[in-house]
Amino acid sequence: MSGYRVKGVSSARIDWKKEIAFTFDGERMFGHPGDTLASALIANGTGMLARSFKYGRPRGIYGAGPEEPNALMQIETGARTVPNLKATQVELYDGLTAARTTGRPSLGFDLKSIGGKFAQFMPAGFYYKTFKWPLSMWPTYEKVIRAAAGYGTVPTEFDPDRYDHLHHHVDVLVVGGGACGLLAALMAGRAGKRVLLVDEQNELGGWLLSMPDVEIDGKASALWLDRIVAELRNMANVTLLPRTTAFALHDMNMVQAVELCQDHLPLIARSSDLPRERLHRIRAERVVLASGAIERPLVFADNDRPGVMTAAAATTYLNRYAVAAGRKALVMTNNDFAYRGAINLAQAGVAVTLADLREAPGQHWLTAASKAGVEVLRGHGIVGVKGSKAVQGAQLARFDGSRNAISAGGPAWSGDLILSSGGLSPTVHLFCHNGARPVWDANAHAFVVPEQGRGDISCVGSITGAFLLRDALKQTEKVMRGLVGGNASVGIATDEPGVGATRRIFRVTDGKPEGHGAKAFVDFQNDVAASDIHLSVRENYKAVEHVKRYTGLGFGTDQGKLSNVNGFGILAEALGVSMSEVGTTTYRPAYTPVTFGALAGAHAKETFDPERFTSAHQSHVRRGAEFEVVGQWQRPWYFPKGKEDMHAAVKRECLAARNGVAVMDASTLGKIDLRGPDVREFLNRVYANAWSQLAVGKCRYGLMLDENGMVMDDGVTACIADDHFLMTTTTGGAARVLNWLEKWHQTEWPELKVYMTSVTDHWSTTSVVGPKARAVLQKLCSDIDFGKDTFKFMDWRAGTVAGVPARVYRISFSGELAYEINVDANYGEHIWEAVMEAGAEFDITPYGTESMHVLRAEKGFIIVGQDTDGSVTPFDLDMSWAVSMKKSFSFIGKRSMARADTQRADRKQLVGLLTDNPNEVLAEGAQIIAAPAEAPGVGGKPVPMLGHVTSSYFSPTLGRSIAMAVVKGGIKRKGETLYAWKGGSSTAVKLVSPVFVDPEGARHNV
Repeated sequence: MSGYRVKGVSSARIDWKKEIAFTFDGERMFGHPGDTLASALIANGTGMLARSFKYGRPRGIYGAGPEEPNALMQIETGARTVPNLKATQVELYDGLTAARTTGRPSLGFDLKSIGGKFAQFMPAGFYYKTFKWPLSMWPTYEKVIRAAAGYGTVPTEFDPDRYDHLHHHVDVLVVGGGACGLLAALMAGRAGKRVLLVDEQNELGGWLLSMPDVEIDGKASALWLDRIVAELRNMANVTLLPRTTAFALHDMNMVQAVELCQDHLPLIARSSDLPRERLHRIRAERVVLASGAIERPLVFADNDRPGVMTAAAATTYLNRYAVAAGRKALVMTNNDFAYRGAINLAQAGVAVTLADLREAPGQHWLTAASKAGVEVLRGHGIVGVKGSKAVQGAQLARFDGSRNAISAGGPAWSGDLILSSGGLSPTVHLFCHNGARPVWDANAHAFVVPEQGRGDISCVGSITGAFLLRDALKQTEKVMRGLVGGNASVGIATDEPGVGATRRIFRVTDGKPEGHGAKAFVDFQNDVAASDIHLSVRENYKAVEHVKRYTGLGFGTDQGKLSNVNGFGILAEALGVSMSEVGTTTYRPAYTPVTFGALAGAHAKETFDPERFTSAHQSHVRRGAEFEVVGQWQRPWYFPKGKEDMHAAVKRECLAARNGVAVMDASTLGKIDLRGPDVREFLNRVYANAWSQLAVGKCRYGLMLDENGMVMDDGVTACIADDHFLMTTTTGGAARVLNWLEKWHQTEWPELKVYMTSVTDHWSTTSVVGPKARAVLQKLCSDIDFGKDTFKFMDWRAGTVAGVPARVYRISFSGELAYEINVDANYGEHIWEAVMEAGAEFDITPYGTESMHVLRAEKGFIIVGQDTDGSVTPFDLDMSWAVSMKKSFSFIGKRSMARADTQRADRKQLVGLLTDNPNEVLAEGAQIIAAPAEAPGVGGKPVPMLGHVTSSYFSPTLGRSIAMAVVKGGIKRKGETLYAWKGGSSTAVKLVSPVFVDPEGARHNV
C-alpha cells in the first residue's frame, strides 16, 4: 500500500497508466481515469471536507454512491459551475475544479461549530420555537438561517450548454445494471422484446464491481459480467444506457431518466454540438425494477466523525478504485455481509478489527476472517469515538446478547477508520413514486417490495429482500420466466456461503439515557440525532410523517437513503410499536437531484417562449419601431420620430388614422381555416350569433363564449365559400381557440364534418385605416371595385394588390374607413412597402399596438382579456346584438344565460368614464367606489368595490382622457358620478357610454 492507494488490486476499474490532475479547494491533487472525485480525495488523504448543516461539525465521506450525505461539492466555476454534486457521483477528469460548499470562514474553523458546543439548546424543532417572534425580526432571521445553511451557489452566468429530450416506447424497461438487471435484460432481449436498460453508474455491473472475489457459473464474476454485457451490446433490440438515472416513475409506466452525456469529460473536450445532459421519457409495457439495495450504517455515539463510513463504501473504494480509506480499521456489524469487506481490507494490508454485535456470527466468515488476520470481537460494539476532525480511536463494550444494553466494558481501539454495517435497505424509491408502499420483512430486517410489484411493474433482486447474490439471481430468473418465457440459458450459480441471522439493532447504545450522552446521528446532512427522534415522541409527534417534518429526517439531497430506515427503527422503539406500524414516509421524485437544464431541454431562450416575427418585421425595424410582445409575437408598439416619446408618437399616429391614412401590421391575428359541409352548423354552435345565412363574400363579427356564457374570445369570420370560412381570433388566443374548437368537435360533435387548420403564419395582414384609405387601395389594386356601395362594410373581395393575389376585407377596429389586405405571408414585406409608397402622397403613417388600443377605446371596442376577465357575458358588455337567442341549436354557453346569477341586474357591466379634469388619465385597475375616500377603509369600515377601470387612455381625437370600466349595474347608471380609487386618493368619474367617437358609426361607412 502506497499512501492510500493499494497497488495490485486486479479488480480496480481505474487506469493505472495515466495520472490526471484536479484541484480541491485550490489544492492540486492527482488521480486516475476511472476514479470518482470521492475516491481520488480519499487517495490523496483528504479526510474532513465538509461541515454539518446545524452544528458545524467536521464531516467526511460516508458512502460511495447516491446515498452520500456529506461530500457535497461545488464543481467548476463560472457559467458551468454546478452546486451540491456528491463527490461520490462525480467522475474524475483532467482539470476538474472542486470546492467545499460548507465551512465559514474556513473548513478548519466554522463559526457554526461554536453554536455546536451548545447543541443541547438547539434540539429538533429549535427553529420553529425560536424564530417566531417578534414578527418584525423575521427578515433578519431568514437571512441568518439562509447564510448559516451553507452549501453551494448557483451560477449567475448564462448556461452555455445544450440539453436534450428523447422519448422511448419499449416492451421492457429495466432499471438497474447490476447482476439481476443484466440477467433480466438478457432474458427479455433473447425473447425478442424491445429492451431498454438504464443504470446511474458509468459502467454496468452494480455491486459486482465491488465484490470481485465471488464466482458465478464457476467463473470470476468479472468474466461473467463481461460476457453478459457483450451479448447485450450485440442485440439490436436492446439499448444500454449507463450514466442514466431513472429519477421518477409515474402512472402508466412512464419513467423519466436523466443521462449525463458529457459531465465525465474535461471541459476542453466537450462538444458544443452534443447535449450535456439528456432527459429520457420512457413509456414501457413492463417495468422491471432491479435497483438493488444500499447498506445502512449503525447509529452510535459520535458516528459522524471524518473517517467513519459504511463498510460497503470502504469495500467499494478498495475493490473498485484501489483506495484504502484508512490504515487501521475498526468494523462494527450486526450481520455477515460486512465480513467480506473486512477480509478484503485485511488482505490489502489494512489492520482490521471487527466488532460483531452478535455472539454467534456465521462460522464460515469467522474462519475466513481469522485466516485473513482480522481480529473478531464477538458481542462487542462501539460506545464512543475518539477524535474531532478525524478518527483517532474508539471505545468498545460488550453487549447483552438479548437486548440492546451494555453488559460489560470492552477494550479501547486506536486507528483512523471506523466502518459500520447495519444491514441492507432496498432502494424502493421508484416503486413508491406513484403511491405504493413497501412492507417490513422481519427476516430481511428491511422494507421490501413484492417481486410481482403491482400492475405492469415487476421487482427483482435485492429490492425484494433477496440479498444473497445466488438467491437474487434465482428470483430474477423465475420472475423473468413468467414475463417473457424461457430460461436464463446462462449459469447463475454462485460460490457464496450461507449467512447467519442478522441482529435487529439500529441505535447502538452508549449506556446513557438518550440525549445525555454524545450525539448519535441518524441523518448526517440535517444533523438529526437519535435524541431528536425521542424528543419528537415526547412532544407527541408520533406519526412518521410528522416526525420527519419536525426533525428534518430525510430532507436532504440524499433523501434519507442512509438515514430513513434507522430513523423508522428508532421511532418504533421509542413508541414501543412494530416497524410495520410505523411504516415509511412518502417517497417522491426525484430520486436524486436533477438539473433545471435537463428538465427544460431545448425549451430555453427563444425555444422556451418563441419570439415570433411577422414577414414585414424588418420594415418596421427600419422605421424605428419600438416593439412589445403579444402572444409571443414581436408587434410594433409605436413608431417614434426624432425625439418623440411614446405619448407624442401615439398622438401623431392616432390623428393620422382619424384625419388622413395610417397603416398597421395585423398579421398576428389568429387565423383558423374551417372547411366541410357542416361548417355553418359548427359555427352556429361555437359562436353566440347565427351563421346559416351569411353569404359568400360577407364577414361577420362573433363572440365566442365558454360553458358559463362568459366571453372567451372574439373576432371576424369571413365566408369564403358555402363550405369554407376563415375565422380570425385575438392574437394571444389563437392556440387556445383552436384547442377549444377541436375539443368540442372531437368529444361532443364528432358527427359534424368540419376540418380546422391553423393558418396564422400563412397570411400577412396589412390594415390600411383612415378617410384616405380607399384612395391608397385604388392605387394598388385595379381589379376590385372599391366603390362605397359595391364594396360595403363587412364585405371581402378577392383581387390583386401590388401584383400579388389577395383577399381584401373591409372591416375596422378603429371605427374609420379601413381595409385589411391579406396575402401569402411570403409577400408581406412587399405589400407593406407598396402600401407605404402608394400612401406617401397622403402622408401615410405606420402605427402600432398602443395607438390601436387608443383608437378602439375611442370607439368602445373591447379587448378580450383586458375589458373582460372570464366573468363577463355579452349582455354585461351591452352587446346583445351579437347574441342570437333564437338559434335552432344551442350554442356553447346559451343555457348559462338563463341562470339566476347571469341575469342579475347588479352584474358588472361595461361603461365609459369621463373625469372632471380632462387631462387626468385614470390608472387601469383603479377600483370604482360610491363615495370619495382617501383609503379603502375609512373609519375602519370596508368600502364596497363597485367595479374597476379596464382601459384608460388620453384620446388625441377628443383632446381629453377617456376610460372604460366594468361597474355593478353600470348600464343603467350612466350619468351618475362615482369615484375611482387608486394609490390613496379617489377621483370623481362620470359614467357614460363607452363609445366616445362617432357613436352613429358614420365614419366607417363613408
